[in-house]
Amino acid sequence: MAGEIPDLIAQERTGTGKGAARQARRDGMVPGIVFGGETDPLPIQVPFNVLLKRLKAGRFKSTLFNLKVEGHDDVRVICRDVQRDVVKDLPTHLDLMRLRRTTKINLFIHVDFINEDAAPGIKKGGVLTVVRPEVELVVTAGDIPDHITVDLTGMDIGDIVHISDVTLPEGAKPTVERDFVICNISAPSGLKSADDGDEDVDADEVPATEQTED
Repeated sequence: MAGEIPDLIAQERTGTGKGAARQARRDGMVPGIVFGGETDPLPIQVPFNVLLKRLKAGRFKSTLFNLKVEGHDDVRVICRDVQRDVVKDLPTHLDLMRLRRTTKINLFIHVDFINEDAAPGIKKGGVLTVVRPEVELVVTAGDIPDHITVDLTGMDIGDIVHISDVTLPEGAKPTVERDFVICNISAPSGLKSADDGDEDVDADEVPATEQTED
Protein backbone atom coordinates (compact mmCIF):
# COMPACT_ATOMS: atom_id res chain seq x y z
CA MET A 1 0.00 0.00 0.00
CA ALA A 2 1.03 3.60 -0.42
CA GLY A 3 3.12 4.96 2.40
CA GLU A 4 3.01 8.34 4.04
CA ILE A 5 1.17 10.97 2.01
CA PRO A 6 3.73 13.35 0.47
CA ASP A 7 3.38 17.12 0.81
CA LEU A 8 2.84 19.32 -2.21
CA ILE A 9 3.66 22.92 -1.35
CA ALA A 10 2.02 25.65 -3.41
CA GLN A 11 1.33 29.38 -3.24
CA GLU A 12 -2.00 31.10 -3.58
CA ARG A 13 -2.11 32.86 -6.93
CA THR A 14 -3.38 36.42 -7.11
CA GLY A 15 -5.49 37.15 -10.12
CA THR A 16 -7.03 34.79 -12.63
CA GLY A 17 -7.23 34.58 -16.36
CA LYS A 18 -4.65 34.16 -19.11
CA GLY A 19 -2.71 37.30 -18.17
CA ALA A 20 -2.16 36.17 -14.59
CA ALA A 21 -1.24 32.66 -15.76
CA ARG A 22 1.34 34.01 -18.19
CA GLN A 23 2.85 36.15 -15.43
CA ALA A 24 3.10 33.11 -13.17
CA ARG A 25 5.00 31.23 -15.88
CA ARG A 26 7.37 34.17 -16.38
CA ASP A 27 8.07 33.99 -12.64
CA GLY A 28 9.08 30.33 -12.94
CA MET A 29 5.80 28.99 -11.62
CA VAL A 30 3.13 26.67 -13.03
CA PRO A 31 -0.40 28.02 -12.47
CA GLY A 32 -3.12 25.69 -11.29
CA ILE A 33 -6.53 25.43 -9.68
CA VAL A 34 -7.80 23.42 -6.72
CA PHE A 35 -11.47 22.47 -6.97
CA GLY A 36 -14.02 20.12 -5.45
CA GLY A 37 -15.45 19.62 -2.01
CA GLU A 38 -17.57 22.28 -0.35
CA THR A 39 -14.99 25.05 -0.80
CA ASP A 40 -14.61 27.59 -3.60
CA PRO A 41 -11.95 26.91 -6.25
CA LEU A 42 -8.52 28.12 -5.16
CA PRO A 43 -6.05 29.46 -7.75
CA ILE A 44 -2.52 28.31 -6.93
CA GLN A 45 0.95 28.17 -8.41
CA VAL A 46 3.71 25.59 -7.99
CA PRO A 47 7.42 26.12 -8.70
CA PHE A 48 8.15 24.80 -12.19
CA ASN A 49 11.22 22.79 -11.17
CA VAL A 50 9.37 21.16 -8.27
CA LEU A 51 6.48 20.07 -10.48
CA LEU A 52 8.75 18.86 -13.27
CA LYS A 53 10.70 16.72 -10.82
CA ARG A 54 7.46 15.21 -9.51
CA LEU A 55 6.29 14.44 -13.03
CA LYS A 56 9.57 12.78 -14.00
CA ALA A 57 9.39 10.62 -10.89
CA GLY A 58 6.22 9.05 -12.33
CA ARG A 59 2.72 8.17 -11.07
CA PHE A 60 1.94 11.82 -10.42
CA LYS A 61 -1.72 11.39 -11.35
CA SER A 62 -2.16 8.36 -9.10
CA THR A 63 -0.51 9.90 -6.02
CA LEU A 64 -2.52 11.38 -3.18
CA PHE A 65 -0.88 14.62 -1.96
CA ASN A 66 -1.23 16.70 1.17
CA LEU A 67 -1.55 20.19 -0.33
CA LYS A 68 -0.06 22.95 1.81
CA VAL A 69 -0.91 26.55 0.93
CA GLU A 70 -0.07 29.34 3.37
CA GLY A 71 -3.20 30.81 4.91
CA HIS A 72 -5.30 27.72 4.15
CA ASP A 73 -5.91 24.41 5.89
CA ASP A 74 -4.00 21.42 4.55
CA VAL A 75 -6.13 19.31 2.25
CA ARG A 76 -5.74 16.00 0.45
CA VAL A 77 -5.73 16.41 -3.32
CA ILE A 78 -5.13 14.36 -6.40
CA CYS A 79 -4.16 15.59 -9.85
CA ARG A 80 -6.89 15.36 -12.44
CA ASP A 81 -5.02 16.97 -15.32
CA VAL A 82 -1.66 18.44 -16.32
CA GLN A 83 -1.71 20.60 -19.41
CA ARG A 84 1.52 20.68 -21.40
CA ASP A 85 3.09 22.82 -24.08
CA VAL A 86 2.37 21.11 -27.41
CA VAL A 87 5.92 21.71 -28.66
CA LYS A 88 8.14 21.42 -25.58
CA ASP A 89 5.90 18.96 -23.67
CA LEU A 90 6.50 20.93 -20.46
CA PRO A 91 3.77 21.54 -17.84
CA THR A 92 1.81 24.78 -18.28
CA HIS A 93 -1.16 24.24 -15.91
CA LEU A 94 -2.46 21.69 -13.42
CA ASP A 95 -5.84 20.85 -11.95
CA LEU A 96 -6.04 19.42 -8.43
CA MET A 97 -9.18 17.95 -6.86
CA ARG A 98 -9.89 17.99 -3.13
CA LEU A 99 -10.70 14.60 -1.64
CA ARG A 100 -12.09 13.14 1.55
CA ARG A 101 -10.50 9.95 2.85
CA THR A 102 -13.67 8.04 1.96
CA THR A 103 -13.99 9.42 -1.59
CA LYS A 104 -14.07 6.76 -4.30
CA ILE A 105 -12.05 7.61 -7.41
CA ASN A 106 -10.88 5.90 -10.61
CA LEU A 107 -7.09 5.68 -10.93
CA PHE A 108 -4.61 3.85 -13.12
CA ILE A 109 -2.45 1.74 -10.78
CA HIS A 110 0.97 0.40 -11.79
CA VAL A 111 1.36 -3.39 -12.13
CA ASP A 112 4.53 -4.88 -10.61
CA PHE A 113 5.68 -8.25 -12.05
CA ILE A 114 7.78 -10.36 -9.66
CA ASN A 115 9.59 -13.73 -9.57
CA GLU A 116 10.44 -13.99 -13.25
CA ASP A 117 13.30 -16.29 -12.23
CA ALA A 118 10.74 -18.71 -10.78
CA ALA A 119 8.74 -18.99 -14.00
CA PRO A 120 9.57 -22.23 -15.90
CA GLY A 121 8.29 -20.70 -19.14
CA ILE A 122 10.81 -17.87 -18.97
CA LYS A 123 13.63 -20.28 -18.11
CA LYS A 124 12.77 -22.16 -21.31
CA GLY A 125 13.20 -18.96 -23.29
CA GLY A 126 9.60 -17.80 -23.21
CA VAL A 127 8.83 -14.09 -23.30
CA LEU A 128 6.77 -12.18 -20.76
CA THR A 129 4.24 -10.17 -22.77
CA VAL A 130 2.71 -7.38 -20.70
CA VAL A 131 -0.72 -6.44 -22.00
CA ARG A 132 -1.55 -3.97 -19.22
CA PRO A 133 1.34 -2.25 -17.38
CA GLU A 134 -1.34 -0.26 -15.54
CA VAL A 135 -4.86 -1.21 -14.48
CA GLU A 136 -7.69 1.24 -13.86
CA LEU A 137 -9.22 0.59 -10.44
CA VAL A 138 -11.88 2.17 -8.26
CA VAL A 139 -10.06 2.95 -5.00
CA THR A 140 -10.67 4.84 -1.77
CA ALA A 141 -8.80 8.15 -1.55
CA GLY A 142 -7.47 7.41 1.91
CA ASP A 143 -6.11 4.01 0.87
CA ILE A 144 -4.61 4.30 -2.63
CA PRO A 145 -2.30 1.39 -3.49
CA ASP A 146 1.13 2.20 -4.86
CA HIS A 147 0.89 -0.83 -7.16
CA ILE A 148 -0.67 -4.25 -7.61
CA THR A 149 1.49 -7.37 -7.87
CA VAL A 150 1.51 -10.22 -10.38
CA ASP A 151 3.51 -13.21 -9.16
CA LEU A 152 4.99 -15.14 -12.09
CA THR A 153 6.04 -18.15 -9.98
CA GLY A 154 5.25 -21.42 -11.74
CA MET A 155 4.07 -19.84 -14.99
CA ASP A 156 4.86 -21.79 -18.15
CA ILE A 157 4.74 -20.99 -21.84
CA GLY A 158 1.16 -20.33 -22.85
CA ASP A 159 0.00 -19.38 -19.35
CA ILE A 160 -2.13 -16.24 -19.03
CA VAL A 161 -2.81 -13.97 -16.06
CA HIS A 162 -6.28 -12.37 -15.92
CA ILE A 163 -7.37 -9.64 -13.53
CA SER A 164 -9.32 -12.29 -11.58
CA ASP A 165 -6.00 -14.03 -10.82
CA VAL A 166 -4.62 -10.93 -9.06
CA THR A 167 -5.19 -10.17 -5.38
CA LEU A 168 -6.41 -6.58 -5.25
CA PRO A 169 -6.12 -4.29 -2.21
CA GLU A 170 -9.14 -4.30 0.07
CA GLY A 171 -11.83 -1.98 -1.22
CA ALA A 172 -10.37 -1.77 -4.74
CA LYS A 173 -12.04 -3.18 -7.83
CA PRO A 174 -11.53 -2.91 -11.60
CA THR A 175 -13.53 -0.36 -13.55
CA VAL A 176 -14.02 -2.99 -16.29
CA GLU A 177 -16.34 -5.88 -15.48
CA ARG A 178 -14.93 -8.43 -17.94
CA ASP A 179 -12.02 -10.66 -16.91
CA PHE A 180 -9.33 -8.97 -18.99
CA VAL A 181 -5.75 -10.17 -19.57
CA ILE A 182 -2.82 -8.63 -17.66
CA CYS A 183 0.05 -10.62 -19.20
CA ASN A 184 1.06 -13.94 -20.69
CA ILE A 185 4.19 -15.95 -21.37
CA SER A 186 4.56 -16.56 -25.08
CA ALA A 187 6.83 -18.99 -26.90
CA PRO A 188 10.25 -17.72 -28.02
CA SER A 189 10.37 -16.50 -31.62
CA GLY A 190 12.74 -19.32 -32.65
CA LEU A 191 10.29 -21.95 -31.43
CA LYS A 192 7.42 -20.21 -33.21
CA SER A 193 9.40 -20.21 -36.47
CA ALA A 194 10.18 -23.93 -36.11
CA ASP A 195 6.56 -24.75 -35.50
CA ASP A 196 5.51 -22.73 -38.52
CA GLY A 197 8.13 -24.48 -40.60
CA ASP A 198 6.76 -27.90 -39.68
CA GLU A 199 3.52 -26.98 -41.34
CA ASP A 200 5.26 -26.32 -44.67
CA VAL A 201 5.73 -29.49 -46.67
CA ASP A 202 8.88 -29.69 -48.81
CA ALA A 203 7.99 -30.43 -52.43
CA ASP A 204 10.95 -32.80 -52.72
CA GLU A 205 9.46 -34.97 -49.97
CA VAL A 206 6.19 -35.49 -51.82
CA PRO A 207 6.29 -38.81 -53.65
CA ALA A 208 5.73 -38.58 -57.35
CA THR A 209 2.41 -39.89 -58.57
CA GLU A 210 2.88 -43.28 -60.13
CA GLN A 211 1.86 -43.44 -63.75
CA THR A 212 0.00 -46.47 -64.97
CA GLU A 213 0.35 -47.86 -68.41
CA ASP A 214 -2.70 -48.03 -70.51
